[in-house]
Amino acid sequence: MKKEQKNKFFIPCDEANHTCDKNQYKEASFLELVKLNIHLIYCKACREYTKNNNQLSKLFKNPKVQTMQLDEKAAMKEKFKNELLK
Repeated sequence: MKKEQKNKFFIPCDEANHTCDKNQYKEASFLELVKLNIHLIYCKACREYTKNNNQLSKLFKNPKVQTMQLDEKAAMKEKFKNELLK
């Protein structure tokens, strides 16, 4: 019984990654976050996964995408066609 109680805050990597994903969408409970943070203390791979997941979330929330104007795009296509015909 003591062994079960000792390990109830230690979770495997797949569960940690799942909790990280849930946290990204604000669906993780407080206890899940506590377990995740304990796991992140000793697991470098999951820390890296969490870091990358957070960066990806930030990119999707605040995209800084610049698109080409349609006339510029048409001009570029025309240049490509001309180069291919040479």
